[in-house]
Amino acid sequence: MAIDGDRAVVVPDGALWIGGSHPFDLHEAYLRFRAPVVVCEELGPGQTTLYLTADSRYKLWVNGRFVARGPARSWPSAQTVDPIDLSSFLQIGVNQIAVQVYQPGYSHFSYVHRGMAGLLAWLDRDGQTLLVSNEQWRVERDPAFSEQVPRVSIYGSGVEERDMNQVEVWEAVGFDDCHWPAARAITRPGDPPWTGLQPRKIPFLRERSLAMKPLDFRLGLYPAEVDDDPHLALREGWSSAVTSAGQAVDGGWFAPRLNDGENALWLFDLGRDYTVQGFIEIEGAGGGEKCAVSYAEKMRDGELVISDPETYCRVRLTDRFTLRPGDQLCQTFALRGGRYLLFQLVGPTSDGFRLRLGALTAEYPLEVTRPLHLNDPLLDQISRMCEDTFRACLQDGFVDCVWRESSQWLGDALPQSRILLSMNDDVRPLRQMITMAAEGAYPDGIFPSVSPAEVHPYTIVSYSMMWLELLAIYEAETGDLTFVDRLWPRLQKMVNGIFQTRHKNGLLLSPPGRRFYVDWAPLSQNQPHAVYNLLYLRGLEFAIELAHKIGRIDEAGRWRARSKALRQIVQIFYRHDGRWFDDLERSTYSQLTAALAILTGTAKPDEQLILGEMLAARSLNPSDEPQTAEMVLASPFMHHYIFEALRHIGRHQDVIDIIKLRWGRWVEQGYPTTWENWSVDFPDGSQCHAFSAHPRYHLYEIAKIRPDLLSNLEKDLLKKTTD
Repeated sequence: MAIDGDRAVVVPDGALWIGGSHPFDLHEAYLRFRAPVVVCEELGPGQTTLYLTADSRYKLWVNGRFVARGPARSWPSAQTVDPIDLSSFLQIGVNQIAVQVYQPGYSHFSYVHRGMAGLLAWLDRDGQTLLVSNEQWRVERDPAFSEQVPRVSIYGSGVEERDMNQVEVWEAVGFDDCHWPAARAITRPGDPPWTGLQPRKIPFLRERSLAMKPLDFRLGLYPAEVDDDPHLALREGWSSAVTSAGQAVDGGWFAPRLNDGENALWLFDLGRDYTVQGFIEIEGAGGGEKCAVSYAEKMRDGELVISDPETYCRVRLTDRFTLRPGDQLCQTFALRGGRYLLFQLVGPTSDGFRLRLGALTAEYPLEVTRPLHLNDPLLDQISRMCEDTFRACLQDGFVDCVWRESSQWLGDALPQSRILLSMNDDVRPLRQMITMAAEGAYPDGIFPSVSPAEVHPYTIVSYSMMWLELLAIYEAETGDLTFVDRLWPRLQKMVNGIFQTRHKNGLLLSPPGRRFYVDWAPLSQNQPHAVYNLLYLRGLEFAIELAHKIGRIDEAGRWRARSKALRQIVQIFYRHDGRWFDDLERSTYSQLTAALAILTGTAKPDEQLILGEMLAARSLNPSDEPQTAEMVLASPFMHHYIFEALRHIGRHQDVIDIIKLRWGRWVEQGYPTTWENWSVDFPDGSQCHAFSAHPRYHLYEIAKIRPDLLSNLEKDLLKKTTD
C-alpha cells in the first residue's frame, strides 16, 4: 500500500514500461516516442484520458499540438502517473500521440537515477482502453541533442546543446517513423525500479508568455577560443561587447547584420524570478549561425552577474543552438529559472535574417483566498514581495530557488508551508513534502533533506525534526489522523533513531556521515550543539502531541520523560550568566538558540522575557556584521524561529518593526523578491529564496490576533464571506 494511502493506480493489461532500443543508452538521452495511431470515428460526450508517466521528464504532443509536461516529481518506488484530458486535442479520424522523454543518466537534486529510462502510458475513454505502451510504439534517440554536455550546476541536469539541422517535425500526424526501431519492453508495472505507482496530487503548471523589458543590446567579437563551452562563450562575449543601438522592427523582430566572428547580445528583465524558458524565433537563417539563451538572477554595480562555473555551485545556465537554413524555433526541453534573460547570436548572418526573442513561464495555479491588506504602505509592499517570492518558488512542490537549483528541501518546506497556508487552504504541496520525505527514509529512520534526490552528503538531520512540525501543521489544517497513523512507524523510527547518537553527558550529536548544519549565521559549529538539541526537543513536542491524538499514550509518555530529561541537561550545559550559549565552550551565543529555548520552554518564563528583549534588540540593530561578544544574528531563514519566539511571548510589535527594518530595505532598494541571506555577494548567492518570505505568514497571524496593530484583514475576510 502506498504511504499516502491512496488507491493504487490500476494499469490495464498489456501496458508495459518501454524504453530506447539500447538498454544502456542513458546519458543525456532525449528519446522520441510515437504511439500507434488512434482512430476516432466519433467524438461524443465523455472524457478521453491519457495516463502518462516517464523517467525522468516528458513533454507530450497530440496531433502536433503541445499538451503538457511532467510527471510531478516522485521517487521511482512511488512513481507519479499524470492523468491528462485529451478530449479537446483529439480529432475525428487519425490521431497521433508523441512523447519526448529526457533521462540525464545520473542522479541530481530533483531526480533519482536507477539505471533505466522509460515511459508508461495508456489511453482510456469511458472505461475502454484505446491504447497502451508496448513494443508497437516506435522510439528513437533525438539526434538534435548533444550527449557531451556539462551539468547546469551541481544541483541540476545537463546543459542543452542542440543542432537544429537534426530537427524534424516528428510530433505530427503523417510523419514516417517506419525507420525508427520498435520500443523495447523494459519491465511490467510494479517491477523494479518503478515498484509503485501513485496518482498525481499536484496540479499541472500553467504555461503562459511573459513580458520582457529590454535592458541592453551589445555588439562585439565572438570569443571563438572558448566555443566548446557555450556558457563561457556567452560570458566572455558579453563582457567584451559594447552597448549599441538595436531597435526591434515589425512586432519585436530584430535584423542584426553580423560578419563572421561577431556576436550580438540582448539582455531582458522579467521583473522578478520565474520558472522560465527563453526561446528564439528565427526567419531566413543561412545555416551555421549559433544562438544561445542564458539565465541570471542579479545585478551588481549596474552589471549583470553571469555565473562563474568555477565557483562552488558550478552554475552554467546557458543552452545553445546551431541553426539550420530557413525558419525555425529554438526552444529547450527543460524549464530553467531566473530574472534576467541574455540571448546571444553568433554570425555571420545573411540578408533576410531576423529573429524574435521571447519567454514562457510555468506557474502553479495559486489563488489567494486569504488576502492580506495592511494599514502600512511599506508592510503592504513587503507582503507583496513575499507573495511574489513564494509564487516564483512553487512548482510541482516547494522549491527554494528556481535559478540555481529548483530542489525540494525538507527544511525549507517548513516556512514555505506556513506561507502557503497564510494565502489559501491548499495543503497538496505540504502533503507531498511529508510523504516524499517519509518514502525516502534511510534504514536508520533519518529522512532525506532533498526529495526526491540521492545527495546523501546533504542529509541534514535537523530537517527530520522539522518534518514533525510539518506533519503537525497538516493535521491541524485537515484533522486527518488517519494520515498521521499511517506515517506512525516512520515517525517513531526517526524520532528514536536520532536519539541514539549521544555525547557522554547525554546531549545529542548529529550522526557521523551526515551534514551538520544549524544556520548560515556565524555561530559555533561545535558539537554537541544547543540548536541541534533544542530542535530535537521542539520536534519531540509535536511528536508527543500527535501521539496523544492517535492514542499512542505509552509512546507519548516515554517521549515526555525523554524530553524532560534532555531539557534539564540542556539547561545545565548551555545556560550561563543570563545567556544561552551555542556550544559547551561558550564561544558564541545566538538568536537561534535563544529563540528555541523560548519555544521549547527550556528557558524559564522570566528568562523568556529577557531573551525576547535581546532577540528584538539584535534584529533591530541594522548591522548585519558580527558584533564582538554580542548575540549572533540569525539568517533570514531562521528568523522564522525568531518571529515565532517573539510572538510566543507577545512581542508582536517587535516582529512588525523587524520586518519593516530588515525586509523593508529590500523593498526600498527596489528588489522584487526576498534573498537567501542578508548578503548574497558570494558568487552563487540568490536573490529569490522562498524560505525567507515567511514574514507574510507572521504578518497574517498577527493581523488575526492583534488587528489593532496593523490590519484590515478582518474586514477583508468579512467582505469575502459576504460576497
